[in-house]
Amino acid sequence: MPARRTFLRTLSGLPLAGGLVNAQPERRAGAARNYLRELGVKPIINAAGHYTMFTGSLMPPEAVRALASLAVVYVRLDELHDAVGARIASLLGCEAAMVTSGAAAALALGTAACITGTDPEKIRRFPDLTGMKNEVIIQKAHRFPYDHSVRVCGVRLVEVETAEELEAAIHPRTALLLFLNKAERLGRIRRTEFVALSKKHGVPTFNDAAADVPPAGNLTEYTRMGFDLVTFSGGKGLRGPQSAGLLLGRKDLIRAARMNTSPNSDTFGRGFKVNKEEMVAMLVALEQYLKRDHDADWRNWQRNITLIASDLKGLPGVSTEPFIPEIANEVPHLRIRWDGEATGLTAAEVMRRLREGTPPIEPVPEPYVPGTVEIASWTLTPREARIVAARLREIFLAPRRLERAGRPDRISA
Repeated sequence: MPARRTFLRTLSGLPLAGGLVNAQPERRAGAARNYLRELGVKPIINAAGHYTMFTGSLMPPEAVRALASLAVVYVRLDELHDAVGARIASLLGCEAAMVTSGAAAALALGTAACITGTDPEKIRRFPDLTGMKNEVIIQKAHRFPYDHSVRVCGVRLVEVETAEELEAAIHPRTALLLFLNKAERLGRIRRTEFVALSKKHGVPTFNDAAADVPPAGNLTEYTRMGFDLVTFSGGKGLRGPQSAGLLLGRKDLIRAARMNTSPNSDTFGRGFKVNKEEMVAMLVALEQYLKRDHDADWRNWQRNITLIASDLKGLPGVSTEPFIPEIANEVPHLRIRWDGEATGLTAAEVMRRLREGTPPIEPVPEPYVPGTVEIASWTLTPREARIVAARLREIFLAPRRLERAGRPDRISA
């Protein structure tokens, strides 16, 4: 992947079960149905990135075909789980793997696996943790909203800040050590030391790297580093099904995670079902991702950002800054600043106008720098990048047109 310094210089849907009353548009015989139009849902230009709220990523054609081909056959689900997991483990050089219903489900199932192992009685009783390990150690700087998926297992999170505190916190009730990959630089215990401490005390480690592809090397780096479990979202950079994820790691723990979920009935994770279509589509999406020309992808993403920045260049009071988030969502982004006093435009107002236009445009929902608008590159086509640029120009020029017309230049929300 090009160095940071180098950088810093239609829609289809699943068939509905039945028609919608008074919602069927006229169409030519044989023409494809427009499901979103029938439902009254507007497609958006996703300038935010691979967020669940914006339906993640768009699957490559090969994954879509795989999904459709599995929809017309029956299989034994456990047999397919075994085969797909083995293929993924082979591709990524880890002991074992499974497709989960998203990275959040992987967090829950991985935690359950570290507590119950493959003991059928513990699996049946879980999350009643009587007589079981019931604590998970995490660095204070690594607390994050998705640790709810760990807490749902009934465990208590024990916060530590230093290596000494971590070692002091380990005792027979400790189920695992949880690490948030994107918080690597925030905590005082880095990955290698975290893994070394876990090996010293014989406690499994779990690395949540959900949004941390690209770079592609992350898919293999953390299991090779010694993390016992690692999860990645399937519906972000890997461009698999939105509701799929990967859980990679030790063979015994992956086996225990499998035993804690569908198709096993009396289990904590029975609701975390992965259907056959998603399972194979996730595998195919991963295969396609590993074959991609990642340097070419990077150049295309950089081109999108350069295009927008060039179109905004010269606008009075408006400046742009390319940047790359650290670790998670590590792709080219563009940060846009402007003179709010002169334009009367707040960040909230600019974002609202982007969202309420036609077509709706979604920027990064929570900018890394408050008071700015930020655009992600990897979910845009060149045509969409031009539309984003044109809309931003229109928004920033509107106050000046009003001023020239002798009207107040401040725009109300």
